[in-house]
Amino acid sequence: MPAQPYPLLIKQLLVTPIQQASSAEIVYRERRHSYPEFITRIARLGSALTALGARPGMRIAVLDWDSHRYLECYFAIPMLGAVLMTANPRLSPEQLLYTLDHSGAEILLVHPDFIPLVEGIRARLPKLRALIALPDDGVIPPGFLCAGEYEALLAEADPGFVFAEFDENTTATQFYTTGTTGHPKGVSFSHRQIVLHTLALMANVMLASRNGRLSRETVYLPITPMFHVHAWGIPYLATLAGMKQVYPGRYTPAGIAAIFAREGVTFSHCVPTILNMLLAAPEFRDLDLSRWQVIIGGSAFPRGLAEAALARGIDAYAGYGMSETCPVLSLAQLKPGLADDDAVRARTSAGLPSVFVELQVVDEAMNPLPRDGAHAGEVVARAPHLTAGYVGNDAASEALWAGGWLHTGDIGVIGADGYLRITDRAKDVIKTGGEWVSSLDLEDLVSRHPDVGEVAVIGVTDAKWGERPMALVVAKPGHAIDPESVRRYLFAEAEKGVISRFAVPERIECVEALDKTSVGKLDKKRLRARFGGA
Repeated sequence: MPAQPYPLLIKQLLVTPIQQASSAEIVYRERRHSYPEFITRIARLGSALTALGARPGMRIAVLDWDSHRYLECYFAIPMLGAVLMTANPRLSPEQLLYTLDHSGAEILLVHPDFIPLVEGIRARLPKLRALIALPDDGVIPPGFLCAGEYEALLAEADPGFVFAEFDENTTATQFYTTGTTGHPKGVSFSHRQIVLHTLALMANVMLASRNGRLSRETVYLPITPMFHVHAWGIPYLATLAGMKQVYPGRYTPAGIAAIFAREGVTFSHCVPTILNMLLAAPEFRDLDLSRWQVIIGGSAFPRGLAEAALARGIDAYAGYGMSETCPVLSLAQLKPGLADDDAVRARTSAGLPSVFVELQVVDEAMNPLPRDGAHAGEVVARAPHLTAGYVGNDAASEALWAGGWLHTGDIGVIGADGYLRITDRAKDVIKTGGEWVSSLDLEDLVSRHPDVGEVAVIGVTDAKWGERPMALVVAKPGHAIDPESVRRYLFAEAEKGVISRFAVPERIECVEALDKTSVGKLDKKRLRARFGGA
């Protein structure tokens, strides 16, 4: 008999936990499912969706908090040959309408918290023909017309449903970038890409030496929304490894602290603003965080925040990627032999390229620049798990892949040690009097001031210099910020040669909060709109 094909499909990620008979659980609120129960629930969900007309190629969207249901959708929907569309509930109603309509979603699974949002746009979604309610208490809200409640549909479905095999290049997922201009752009990934990304992540975290090592005994709590780039792909890794997984629902410091203490959490990932919020929360003050590993992504990892996390015993380090890259391109894991100060700098860098990933820093003509930590250029990438382009947008896709490499839009340097350091977004770099100033370097320095909790640096118009840096700072809880104290601190750093004197902002303004995007990143477009003409 000839060898049988073995396509790289998402369903193959479930084989290992079954064979290992993992004793770990998947937890959401009071619900606890073993891995065998999880596999059965995926089969039931596939059966239920098929009964509602799901077919290969159909877009099926999800609007839910991070839950066991969402994890089941991560598997069952693509395993049908359909496409999982992870809708972003933090978009404006018009943006959500655009993404659901543009994707062509025909079935939508929706948590009651988002039903008012859906009801407001439902009449303008002619392709949407079935809704499934996702209430935590099993009760469908009065007046909500839907095909049924999630758990009731699963209870009636076939636990022995069999998922067929198909081409590994079949589209598995689709979601939309939270761009700052125009409509959100759709990106998609195939089964093959997601499996390879999962294997690359596993190789990185399970072969780590000084920090960031995970294992089957890891207890995983995501604090990155599951609608955002597959929660960085880590739920697929956690499932492949048979880890205990704990899903938090809607994020609150008190809720996450309670889960942390009750479930023995040892690994999470989040954006810097979330880690800063948790460290400042009273509920986290007395928790032992010494066994907690946290990958920080989405924005630069400020050194001040890194030092605060390390002081609590947290193994915190950065990861780098973007929606278009599935997303992980690099991880800031430590090489052996680094001195303490070098180790902190390494943790806050973009890190070392992931398995299968090629990274280069190039000039405007796409010529590679020296890896000396000094020559800055655009970061470009090649890997088997990068999106082929933007859905239905050929012009933007061509620009994304100009020259045969994916363009990140980030400016960075690669050192002789191999670590990538992002110096700025191309659109955020500040040019003052003909000199370039890195907003990220300034933010990193300001974050180390003892009174500063959060900081954003933007360029503001200036009659003499064209543009000048401006620092917007949020005080730590219980602290007050004297802008002149921050300026003196920065001038002291300039005297040491850490930054140039012309990089020190004339204006440092204290604000109550910084504008954020829907996934918790600093929204510098909005900040520039508010303060850029100052």
